[in-house]
Amino acid sequence: MLSYAWDAEVFTASDAMAAVGLTRSTTIDVIEELVEIGLLDELENARAVGDYRKGRPARRFRLRADAAVVVGIDLAPDHILTVVANLRGEVLVRRASHTDLAHDSPAERRDAAAAAVDDALLAAGRTRADVLSLCAGVPAPVDASGSSPAHRNGFWRRMNPDLSEMFGAWAPIVRVINDASLAAVAEGSVGAAAGVRDHVTLLCGRFLGAGVVVDGNLLRGAHGGVGEMVAFDHVAGVGGAGGLSERAAEWARESIAAGTVSPDSALMALPPSELTGAAVFRLAREGDADAARIVERAGHALSVITGVMGSLFDPRRVVVSGIDPVDAAQLVAAARESLPLELDLPAPELVASRLGLDVICTGAVSAALDAARSGVLDLADEPRRTALQRVG
Repeated sequence: MLSYAWDAEVFTASDAMAAVGLTRSTTIDVIEELVEIGLLDELENARAVGDYRKGRPARRFRLRADAAVVVGIDLAPDHILTVVANLRGEVLVRRASHTDLAHDSPAERRDAAAAAVDDALLAAGRTRADVLSLCAGVPAPVDASGSSPAHRNGFWRRMNPDLSEMFGAWAPIVRVINDASLAAVAEGSVGAAAGVRDHVTLLCGRFLGAGVVVDGNLLRGAHGGVGEMVAFDHVAGVGGAGGLSERAAEWARESIAAGTVSPDSALMALPPSELTGAAVFRLAREGDADAARIVERAGHALSVITGVMGSLFDPRRVVVSGIDPVDAAQLVAAARESLPLELDLPAPELVASRLGLDVICTGAVSAALDAARSGVLDLADEPRRTALQRVG
């Protein structure tokens, strides 16, 4: 019944009864219980809004979208993006902040994450008591309990310093999920993989990451390591887990240092602080031959990555995500030149994401909403009343 109400607009008991297959008396009992706990509003009846002809006017109901909020947070190594949304998924506030990689100890990262959420809630006119569900995306494998495994340099646990425990101290429903997996959730729900049951989403910005969906199921693995890209340190043509946008900038700097860039190339005129992957892609679009060669190299690396993912998971579609959509489309075009040579299985369709840099946070909000829908009725009475208490 709640699932029906969550997707419907205004509805009557008769509408709900027909949709969920309950008797009229049971339908009304369930609706009244959902009104009592604060998830539904009863509106003016059909007579009051002029939609009545004869007989008893129908009672009308709808989901209380403002009964609580969900929070999605992208905890990247160098930035935090936080979105607060209502129970319909409508964005109330979006807040972005930068973080310093020189100050990423577990304690500092926990403080930064908590401050980012509190700042976004304050901007939305809400408090922690109004949060029903929170989902955080982190650049690390994450297991079913929300924990990340040890890493040889401690990076994974610095990126996920017991965030489930921290947020779980006050949020009724908490999910901590790998960032690329959340990108796959976003692409599968509102992006370039919508309606596709077998797809891989590749994050190609600062770091490589892959979210894998097979037969409609997001894969995680025993330690959350499905799609972990460190294996590409050992793959010829890729040679590392750095994101392809980041690698483009790295390759441009190496070419300049080696003296293989033409003196009249626009790359030579860029100050070091402006020599980014986005700048390399832009100059390639503008016709710079040296930048175009670097983008071609990045495209070849993408074709190798796609070939490996195609052989391992046999996806129908691979989505290039986590970078500007224009850059993603350019990278896809470059990769398609060599993609058929990398596969024995039929090549997956390689497409560019439209969701841009917000893809992880978009997936986090979607996952938080799914968790709220599936978990709210399992909450104990007191936490449920607190989570659904309306501000003011």
